[in-house]
Amino acid sequence: MSSTSLNELITNFLSAVPEPLILSASLVLTGLIAWLAYLILKIWLVALLHKMLKSSNHEWDDTIIETGLLHKCARMLPPLIFYSAIDYMPGLGETSVLFLQNLSLSFLVLFASISIGATLDTLHQIYNKFPIAKDRPIKSFVQILKIILVLITGIILISLIINRSPVLLLSGLGALTALTLLIFKDTLLSLVASIQITSLGLVKVGDWIEMPSCNADGDVIDVQLHTVKVQNWDKTISTIPTHRMISESFKNWRGMSESGTRRIKRSIKLDLTSVRFLSNDEVKNFKDFALLGPYIKEKEQELANYNNKIGKTSNINLRRLTNLGTYRAYILNYLKNHPQISESSTLLVRQLAPDSKGIPLEIYAFTNTSEWLAYEDIQSNIFDHLLTIAEELKLKIYQEPSGNDFQKIKI
Repeated sequence: MSSTSLNELITNFLSAVPEPLILSASLVLTGLIAWLAYLILKIWLVALLHKMLKSSNHEWDDTIIETGLLHKCARMLPPLIFYSAIDYMPGLGETSVLFLQNLSLSFLVLFASISIGATLDTLHQIYNKFPIAKDRPIKSFVQILKIILVLITGIILISLIINRSPVLLLSGLGALTALTLLIFKDTLLSLVASIQITSLGLVKVGDWIEMPSCNADGDVIDVQLHTVKVQNWDKTISTIPTHRMISESFKNWRGMSESGTRRIKRSIKLDLTSVRFLSNDEVKNFKDFALLGPYIKEKEQELANYNNKIGKTSNINLRRLTNLGTYRAYILNYLKNHPQISESSTLLVRQLAPDSKGIPLEIYAFTNTSEWLAYEDIQSNIFDHLLTIAEELKLKIYQEPSGNDFQKIKI
């Protein structure tokens, strides 16, 4: 049989078959081909690429598998095949062709948008594996790009559904600018705040921040476009609007953590009635203290030189050692020799103004660690000793009267 007669036979056969049946068969066949192509691409090619990525020595390519980027990209193949086959389907009118083309393009645009979003997630996760990600997080910028992607995708899909140019839709948005700004007010504020936070390095994941207005006191665990999440020390989560990090004040303890030190600033309140001059026997006794010996000798020489200029007079005009001054010198030397107090940071022991609760003796120093548990242990041990050693200098720690004090009063 010649090729001419075969073509005539096929033509005669198709002419005898109703057009709706041919069209249905074409649609089913095209859909079947698109589905098979997707299975081949997903099961064979994507699986092969995943195997190659797993066998590589790089860590970043494992993220492609985790986000399912290749699987999402494979979804674009069926609508692409279906769109390409529409022109070859017999019995389709102009309206039907336009409808099927727009339908195929809609799915293609939707799956392409999902693939682009997955690409952004993949790049974000790869970026997070670099050390710079801790100082310069880009999560808020990725979220901004996703919002723009969703808006563009929505405009294109609507234009395909109503069969109008996207430019026409965009020109119509000009009248809705004020409403758009009102709807996206928080997003725009958060966008500006995110840019400032990232560029200035105000907050990053892992920082310890305090923001009393938002009941936040703990570690930053996430910085997003709209919110900053803080895990408080009681394990609760505080969510702070990003724009409030710019408009309101907060305390960031990052500088302390990076310095490797932490400040001790606490006062010991002494009873004013226990402050007095030291006797000669007490001065002689304190010379044997390792932390007071050099101080006593230096002060004795200084006081002797001063008193010699005054000449013989009553004790009221002479300078003498006090138990308060000696106690202050002891604390200073004790901290200077303490192995867990930073030598390179400020070290200060000073008197504050006396009040109705005694005279405060403030200790201002820095531990050589910023770790919280170690810091609290060091601080407690220091004040355990200082509160106890005050008794050696006959100084009394001030304490408000309690029930036991009132019981001692004899009426």
